[in-house]
Amino acid sequence: MSKAKPLVIAGQRVRRGETLDINLPLTETYTAESLTTPVRVVRSNRPGPRLLLTGVVHGDELNGMGIIRQIMFEEQLKPKCGTLICVPVVNMPAFESQSRYVPDRRDLNRSFPGSANGSMASRIAEVVFRELIHNADYCIDLHTAAIQRTNYPNVRADMRNPEVRRLAKSFGCELIVTGRGPEGSLRRCACDHGVPTIILEAGEIWKIEPDVVEIGVSGVRSVMIELGMLNGEADRPIYQTRVDKTIWVRAQLGGLLWFHVAPGEVIEAGQPIATNASVFGDGRAVLISPIDGVVLGMTTLPAVRPGEPICHIAQPQRSVRSIRRALEGAGDHLHRRVHQRLAANLHIMNLDS
Repeated sequence: MSKAKPLVIAGQRVRRGETLDINLPLTETYTAESLTTPVRVVRSNRPGPRLLLTGVVHGDELNGMGIIRQIMFEEQLKPKCGTLICVPVVNMPAFESQSRYVPDRRDLNRSFPGSANGSMASRIAEVVFRELIHNADYCIDLHTAAIQRTNYPNVRADMRNPEVRRLAKSFGCELIVTGRGPEGSLRRCACDHGVPTIILEAGEIWKIEPDVVEIGVSGVRSVMIELGMLNGEADRPIYQTRVDKTIWVRAQLGGLLWFHVAPGEVIEAGQPIATNASVFGDGRAVLISPIDGVVLGMTTLPAVRPGEPICHIAQPQRSVRSIRRALEGAGDHLHRRVHQRLAANLHIMNLDS
């Protein structure tokens, strides 16, 4: 475990028992002013793992910022041992412009581990890796869906790695999507450098969604309990299953959409997903699910052109029949509330309407 070595970020040493707010320099503005990002380090008096929480690696994905701020405000989440490193906004230049990308038009989450002599994105990635990843034992990276989409909360993780698998299962989402992650992504590079990392994908851009924040805070708390950083009992989902395959269902015609399913819904092969038609209701095309699965994500834009993605379906290892049984009587469980709230933001209608 790490890290018996001193914890130093941006030249500032954080000793056991200290809570320190640090402004980490990332880059400079056109007027040669330093552009920094805030980092809060909370250290227990007792030794233990160092857990890094990162949000807003993409500048428009704000739910992670909401989750980390809530964690910083909750006294009961102060670690009993070890260290919590909170970075609500990793990609400050993109956050300032409310863009997914760094001002050089590159994706920070394809630029890790970075280079001190590279592009702006590469240089920022190098700072983040050197100052944050190298100081961590574990990392949870918080994301949302891309523009004009929403994601049902799910963890993504390289389940071949035992410590990553441990994090992913303990976080407590119903769906764990397996894979290393894209080349140059924070989680893939962190894992390659010996820091087990998972990501949460949940909700939409440009929003801090209360239920997504609750999911994220619950998941981080459960991971901290698993790592021995907190006492208590972890929150558990109604069911949990690995997902080794996902597919997108795409529009066959241009037009306007009526949705028939919602994020988090369990569906069967042959079930209608959406209908698209002209403004006058002509040329209806009913899109059908090709597999049994769970709705992982959807477009939030009710207008499409041919070939555009409409519904992202996860094919779980567990049968949809057993998932349905597990969900019976789930009531007011947090994950079911998220499902209902996400559905409320979409125009869902019965096919016979």
